[in-house]
Amino acid sequence: MLLLILLTTFAALSLAVAAVVWRDISSKVKGKNRTFISLILQYVEMKMASRIGRGQRQKLETDTLNVKKVQEEILLKRLSENADTCYGRQYNFCSIKGAADFRARHPLTTYEHYGEFIRRVAAGEEKVITAVKPESLVMTSGTSGPSTMLLNTIDTTRELHLQGVTVCLVVMQNAFAETNSLQRTTKFFYTPASRRSEAGIPIRPNFSTPTSSHYGRTLSLFTTPAPAFTVLNEKDILYLHLLFALKDPTVGILESSFASTVLNAFIVLEERWQELVEDIERGKISNALCLQPDVRTRLEALMKPDPERAAQLLAHFHNGFQGIAKCVWPQLHLVLAVDSGTNQIYGEMLRKGYCQGVPFYSPLYAAAEGLIGVNLWPDKPARQYLLCPRSMFFEFLPESSLDEESPQTLLMEEVKEGDSYELVVTNASGLFRYRIGDIVKLVGFHNQCPIVEFQYKRDQMLNVRGEKVSEAVFLGALKKAVAHWPNATLVDYSCAESSILGDSTGSSDPHYQVFLELKGVRNLADTQRSKDSAVYRSFRIKGSIGPMRVQLVAAGAFRDLCNQMMTYTNTFKINRVLRRKDYVDFLLGKTVS
Repeated sequence: MLLLILLTTFAALSLAVAAVVWRDISSKVKGKNRTFISLILQYVEMKMASRIGRGQRQKLETDTLNVKKVQEEILLKRLSENADTCYGRQYNFCSIKGAADFRARHPLTTYEHYGEFIRRVAAGEEKVITAVKPESLVMTSGTSGPSTMLLNTIDTTRELHLQGVTVCLVVMQNAFAETNSLQRTTKFFYTPASRRSEAGIPIRPNFSTPTSSHYGRTLSLFTTPAPAFTVLNEKDILYLHLLFALKDPTVGILESSFASTVLNAFIVLEERWQELVEDIERGKISNALCLQPDVRTRLEALMKPDPERAAQLLAHFHNGFQGIAKCVWPQLHLVLAVDSGTNQIYGEMLRKGYCQGVPFYSPLYAAAEGLIGVNLWPDKPARQYLLCPRSMFFEFLPESSLDEESPQTLLMEEVKEGDSYELVVTNASGLFRYRIGDIVKLVGFHNQCPIVEFQYKRDQMLNVRGEKVSEAVFLGALKKAVAHWPNATLVDYSCAESSILGDSTGSSDPHYQVFLELKGVRNLADTQRSKDSAVYRSFRIKGSIGPMRVQLVAAGAFRDLCNQMMTYTNTFKINRVLRRKDYVDFLLGKTVS
């Protein structure tokens, strides 16, 4: 009898829970043609991620109340974990008692310090820098020189997802309530070709693929079906992303690592919309795509002729591409992508053009070294990130001391609002007092924890006569100049110092070579070409720098340059100062004016 009562009670509770869940699911906006299973999977995944995110957000809030204690804890944890490695024994980690001791004994480092250690790890030697075997070797973009290879451990990945992704999910849902729905997301993602080191360690960029996500998001969340993520050709996978996104008029979020990838997707949409509409109308996939037969078969099984949707899209595209995102996806709530730093101009172009009227959220400040900060203020136009005190041990080099032989660092509790610093990190993947080259401005504090805005990469300074013009300063001057050019829109740009070109510049005076891709302008007058930044102008007056040389390049030139430069599209950020002559020569070959 007791067993029967328990079973009856359990059944009643189960039905009650199921009723509550179904009522909650029924109340949410849902994507088109969703199966019951896919809705349940997405609902459960998002609920779990939100619950984890709320816990992590509260933990972060607590940590910001005593950053000195938290930072000391995370430093000693990293040193203790790796004390019994070759590197840990070399620097006697087991005897280090705190931050002051660590800074006194261990030098500031750059990548050259680790090259040989990482080569030993790649060859299969264990316990070289980290006690645990790395999950993967992370390749950086290498746009200003050879690619560098860093270690990635499970702790680094876990921190990114727990302290970063889940926290930002909660921030996003609070700031943009409409995103707490069961609509699908279109994620513009490119699967990297598989590579391994000589010891069999995977070599890849610093992100998880949707099909191997560590933080629980299933493919039911995305418009792109699972078989498409096996396609390695970037043009083909982008076409498939667009095709399946356009089939679904209820897309809720457009997501990518960077705004540049989203912009490129819309440029391709504008170029290939007729082909895409025809595929949707016929329920087939263009033969122009080089797909494996089994992949094509599995994808086309998901395609059905949809002349009604094709006609809707045709009408929208005939009306032009200004604000096209909201036209083809009327329930689109957000573009989720980093649009700060180098990606700032791409975000601005999207907001003014294709994605007019759609909010943007730039959630994370992360790099190959790991999670750096989270954006808790998505409504602010300036992208500001709270440093995550439990992700890395942070030190700060004042901007004024960057070129000193033995500069002194400051800690979180010592930095000042309004000053700029280079970040120095000690992470979970075998980097100790590592100068990452990012210059940030400290714009405030959340409790005791610094809030920063990214300014520029240290190796992206223009400097032909000691003038040291940063990317932020140069871009500000360039945007002011473009604003005075009738009908001109800045699409992309890069610069080079004349020394890289040698005698081919035809000038003995050092100067900047500036390459611009503009929309709405075919030629520039000499007066337009002479716009300089205040710093550059001061050196021109002194007579130590020659006039800036501005050259217009053909439409699509920077996209072609990216194809030449990139290792991984998902993490690629074009450098604004080119340090390789072959890249400069490439743009010279694309010059039209």
